[in-house]
Amino acid sequence: MSTANTLEGRVAVITGASSGLGEATAELLAERGAKVAVLARRADRLDALVERIEKNGGTAIAIAADVTDAAALGAAAERVASELGTADLLFNNAGVMLASPVTELRTDQWQQQIDVNISGLMNAVGAFTPQLVRAAAAKGVADLVNTSSIAAQNIFPTFAVYTGSKAFVSHASRNLRAELGAQHVRVSVIEPGIVKTELQGHVTDPAATAWLDDVLANQEVLEARDIAEAVAFLAAQPRRVNFQQLTVMPTFQTN
Repeated sequence: MSTANTLEGRVAVITGASSGLGEATAELLAERGAKVAVLARRADRLDALVERIEKNGGTAIAIAADVTDAAALGAAAERVASELGTADLLFNNAGVMLASPVTELRTDQWQQQIDVNISGLMNAVGAFTPQLVRAAAAKGVADLVNTSSIAAQNIFPTFAVYTGSKAFVSHASRNLRAELGAQHVRVSVIEPGIVKTELQGHVTDPAATAWLDDVLANQEVLEARDIAEAVAFLAAQPRRVNFQQLTVMPTFQTN
């Protein structure tokens, strides 16, 4: 079955859109017919992304904003509604992954992950959920898709705060679905295994970096486009269908 224009008429917002999963998802959703608003801190990358989308016939706007700034996301939501229309799809994707032994007391890294992965996620939920609810009332359905990780379910030494933050994302998503489903807003959480993105470049712990480098060099891991396809798949389902949780693993990865 052709996937062309399967998201025609949708208005999608993607956080963490300057690279990796967010960038790939913005390009794919635009290819499928959605208007997209791309949010991240790095304005130059967002501008380049919008230029590529428009060159390929899509519609996009760039909004430079930090998800840890609730007021900035509120302003972003107003701009999306004004320039593209009411958002009916939020891919809540901004995140950071850092690792260190707990005995090193890297409280700066702990706080950064809490601020981005937890507070940032909820700031986006707070800014855009009113639009999702309005869109669902008008169109019959809207989508909130949150990026978690297989780390929400499994054990990875030295990644305690990261895995805890992703456990929050997964469990919060299940609770948000219970709250918003009756209003026809589908809530889904995607839990990827290892994906080749720049996320691994944030890691500074030598042991964790060596492990990640070995995996990326010697195994066939997921590509960002694979997760983009998952987001598009979720958004294209009949309105009666809500995949609550979608785990996407590289074939080699077993935990």
